[in-house]
Amino acid sequence: MKNFKQIAVVFTLFLSIVFLTSGKAIAQNDAFGSVKSAIKTGSSKDLARNFSSVVAISLEGGEATSYSNTQAEFVMKNFFGKNPPVDFTYSHQGASDKGQRYAIGTYASRNGSYTVVVLLKDNSIQKLDFIKD
Repeated sequence: MKNFKQIAVVFTLFLSIVFLTSGKAIAQNDAFGSVKSAIKTGSSKDLARNFSSVVAISLEGGEATSYSNTQAEFVMKNFFGKNPPVDFTYSHQGASDKGQRYAIGTYASRNGSYTVVVLLKDNSIQKLDFIKD
């Protein structure tokens, strides 16, 4: 009976470790998932939930401008209003050695398509580039 209790304790600890480490991986993928969903639906409000305190945004190949997260939400609302979404998909995701993660995708709107580059650090958007194709 004593061995059974020891096995049960070890098994419980093992499961706890597995769930804790997988939760971190899921949280990182959720950041890209929520960004994808927000862009796909054209929701600047949902996208803003993923913004860092300062976000650099470049639209249609222009120079990147840094905005507060509140200003960035309005910039994206204006962009989505002028370019309503049809679809958004990621074509590539990766990470740098310094922990910055990125995704490259295609935003299809009624007015044309854009290559989109999303840079995340600590699960927050640091930079968004919408480059007209």
